[in-house]
Amino acid sequence: MDFTSQARTNEAGRGAGMTGAGGCGSVRRMKRMDWILRGGRVADGLGGEPVRADVGLAGERIAAVGDLAGAETANEFDAAGLLVCPGFMDVHTHSDAYLLIEPGASSKIRQGVTTEITGNCGASAAPRRPGYTMPSDWLEQTYPGDWHSVAEYRELLDAQRPAVNSAMLIGHRAIRAAVMGIEPRAATADEIGKMCGWLEQALEEGGAGLSTGLVYAPAMFAQPEEIQALAKVVARRGGIYATHMRSEGGRLLEAIDEALDVARATGVRLQISHLKTAGRANWGKLDAALESICAAQAEGLSVASDRYPYTASCTDLDVILPEWAAQGGRSAILARLRDPSERAKIRAELAAEREEAYWEGVWVGSTRHPDNARFAGQPIRNAAEAWKLHPLDAALRFMETDELFTGGIFFGMSEDNLWRILAEPWVMIGSDASIRSPTGPLSHDHPHPRAYGTFGRFLRAALDGKTVSVGEAVRKMTSLPAEQFRLTDRGAIRAGAFADVVVLDPATFRDLATYENPHQFCEGISAVWVNGVLTLRGGQETGERGGRYLTA
Repeated sequence: MDFTSQARTNEAGRGAGMTGAGGCGSVRRMKRMDWILRGGRVADGLGGEPVRADVGLAGERIAAVGDLAGAETANEFDAAGLLVCPGFMDVHTHSDAYLLIEPGASSKIRQGVTTEITGNCGASAAPRRPGYTMPSDWLEQTYPGDWHSVAEYRELLDAQRPAVNSAMLIGHRAIRAAVMGIEPRAATADEIGKMCGWLEQALEEGGAGLSTGLVYAPAMFAQPEEIQALAKVVARRGGIYATHMRSEGGRLLEAIDEALDVARATGVRLQISHLKTAGRANWGKLDAALESICAAQAEGLSVASDRYPYTASCTDLDVILPEWAAQGGRSAILARLRDPSERAKIRAELAAEREEAYWEGVWVGSTRHPDNARFAGQPIRNAAEAWKLHPLDAALRFMETDELFTGGIFFGMSEDNLWRILAEPWVMIGSDASIRSPTGPLSHDHPHPRAYGTFGRFLRAALDGKTVSVGEAVRKMTSLPAEQFRLTDRGAIRAGAFADVVVLDPATFRDLATYENPHQFCEGISAVWVNGVLTLRGGQETGERGGRYLTA
């Protein structure tokens, strides 16, 4: 897809939702509406700048946009001075399991997110077959029921009445584990065939596509023919392939080439997850990275990406372990860390790979052992000084005592590159975060602030003139992801679209979450409707939830 041309096309046709059959010219013929949002500045999601208009909602759809002074309605919302937008779409999340235990999705609703694309980075909540171990933070939770297939997951999710819409990618690790467990090797042709069968079933039951996390064990051992075979299944069904590439730093350009080759070989729509240039030595590679992607788009490949507006990433701290030391599952890795000779070998390799300055950018995220909790949200050097250890040894101590449940926050990205990436017309917004809540079962860890602040941070930058225009910023969070993920009748304020609507105060909307204190909601959200259901008003959740699982 040519996303630059698409943006121009959207701009040329953006008035369609403001007039005609659904607009002010037909007010007298309309049925009574459930809501009219009066007098707001409407950013319709198609790229144009906000214009003053009323928005009428009837049932789960937007009924009209325009001057609705003569229309009848059961309820009114005074949007004067406020910005009215389509509900924001978080295209890169890990909320699939957490939606089962916190269906209110407070951290997302309160930043205007009404739709999440889950199952990213190769890990999805379903299918759960023997051999597949879910991510460590999911394993810590208690769920309202059990499930194995995508169909069973959807049934359980529907029963929880989620506040947000969601569509789930099928994780490569889940598919691979169903066939070959955690074997650290390439798959055979027969195993690849079986994986394709499992993937076909998962897509048939409602999966939106395939995701890979090729930096993680054992997915890192998957060869190009394995990924391409699975991507062909996805392409045949009109799905999307999202990839956390093999490298986002030293071999970034090679990793981009591999991802593009999958798209060329299969015709699948490609989503490059959280595009970045990690590590100061790699900041200069951005021009070449963007040129490769734009050249592929010029060839006719459908390629897009997502990014969060922060310069630190977040994942398990043990991601830094050498490849050989990260194999075999939790028990095997812990055994190596607790064996003096193996630990010394690990330490020597890590010391040789990383300069001393590297540790200045490593912070501690979530912890598990009670003695480690005081260091959550702090630079790892603080723990090293308290323990009288080198930061490398402190990292190994965290891994061992937390039994590999330590979160790591890694500062290594360029602020200038961040905003350059976010300005590309084919880059949308993805938090790379699960839902959280300041209370309840999802309040006890220490997440990256992106879990609460991604959309407030990005739109605030646009409102302040730091990045793209407000209209373009809203497009990146609405119609662009709706187009890329084939979410029909969503991502725009126009008659006939689903009534996913956000009203916010442009003067006060902003993120509050920090690395030190991440469990803080955005401020400035006035109201949120999901499929026509008023979910938040006056900064408070109503208790009504209208989310649903979405299929193309």
